[in-house]
Parts: sequence; structure tokens; C-alpha cells
Amino acid sequence: MDNNEATCVLETALLCASQPMPLAEMRKLFGEDPEFNNERLNALLQGLQEQWADRGLELVQLASGWRFQSRARMQRYLERLNPERPPKYSRAVMETLAIVAWRQPVTRGDIEDIRGVTVSSQIVKTLEDRGWIEVIGHRDAPGRPALFATTRQFLDDLGLRSLGELPPLDSAQAATALQGLDLGGTEVTLEPAATEAVEAAENTSLATNATPFADIETHTEAEPLERDTAVESVESEGSPLTENKDLSVESGSAKA
Repeated sequence: MDNNEATCVLETALLCASQPMPLAEMRKLFGEDPEFNNERLNALLQGLQEQWADRGLELVQLASGWRFQSRARMQRYLERLNPERPPKYSRAVMETLAIVAWRQPVTRGDIEDIRGVTVSSQIVKTLEDRGWIEVIGHRDAPGRPALFATTRQFLDDLGLRSLGELPPLDSAQAATALQGLDLGGTEVTLEPAATEAVEAAENTSLATNATPFADIETHTEAEPLERDTAVESVESEGSPLTENKDLSVESGSAKA
């Protein structure tokens, strides 16, 4: 099979896919052909990106694979298909998400120390149901509290490949990043108070053994997730992304 035909196969599969497609799945398209290794697939994908450079859709690489999605400049047109203005996310939910994203892995107690208020089970459940946070283990401390971290779904919805692509822990940039959360045709509206939580996370020195943000790596095909030497009983599967009737989001960019 030549490159033109192979590119057509990849393009078709990606346009029909409902989720980001990793290289391992793409290799299945070409059976047992040894010529279609990761290096060749990446070269074909880069060529496909160039072919779509001037179109309304773009091919992007995310934490869990590749997908086609609408470009930002198309957002104002797509919003007309869903003109309803839904309620904003609650302050507590967005503050909690911001703290987990920039201080992970953290326990519920860590979050409460930063926010200064109790974190309800419903807030945690909401973020788990959205597929944005998960329990990755337990801290070696009295009570063995659960350690929370963000998921691949969180990175995919932000349009990022790894945690290293999150902006520096500056309140304005952090707020902008969270406002970009993609929910398949909708976009998060961030309460201003969430930026205060990010600033608090930056200025608060947690009396824990949590791994610093810069030392955290996300999953790759070849490497396991490494977060903290005290993390045990790691759970590899995150919560599924489900609809929560109590929360809704503003319309934004849509996936292909």
C-alpha cells in the first residue's frame, strides 16, 4: 500500500472515530504489515495535518490519541446551532478541579486546606463522573486517604497531550486553560472565583508528601504512569464520562 492510500485510510478512520485514536489502534487498520510502524504512521499523520491546514477542521494529537476537531475560529458559527445559555459551573467544582490539576496528586484534606472549607462528596463525584479526576492510590498516612489526579480525558478535553503543556501556575493563564475544556460541542464557563483557588494552590505549602507538578508524567503507550513513591493500589481505569444534569456548559468548539 502506498502513502496516498494509507493516508486515505487513516483520514477515514479518524473522521469516523468517536474518540481520539492511539497509534496502536491505527496499526490495526493495516493488519500485520510491518511497514506501518509508529514512525511511518507519525509521518503520515503529519502529512494529513498539512492537508487540512486551511480547513475548518484540524487534526490534533491529544493525551489518548489523535482526532479531528473544529478550529477555534469556527466556534462563533457553531454556537448558533446551540444558542441556549446554560448555567455556569459552580465555584466549588471549578476550584476543586483547579487545585487537583495544578497540585496533583492531592487528597481531599489537601484540597480543604487550600479552599478553607469542606469538600463535599458530591463535588468529587461530579468531577469523577465527568471523567476529569480519578483516584490513583492512597497516601501512606493515618487513614490512608485517597490521592486524586487528573485523567487522560481531562487532557483530551483541554486539547493537550500531557500535563507539561498546562500553562505555568499563573491565575490568569490557569483560568484560560480551564475555560477551554471541551465537552463535545460545549465549553466550560469558569467562575471568577476559580482563579482564586489556583492562586491559593500556588501560594500554599502543603504539609504532605505529594509529588510536585513538574515531576508528574502522564500515561504513554510505552511508559507507565509515575507519580509518587507513596502511591499504592493504583487504579488504571478512570471513571466514564457521563452526563450530569446539575451542571451544564457554554457552547464552544465541536469534535468531528
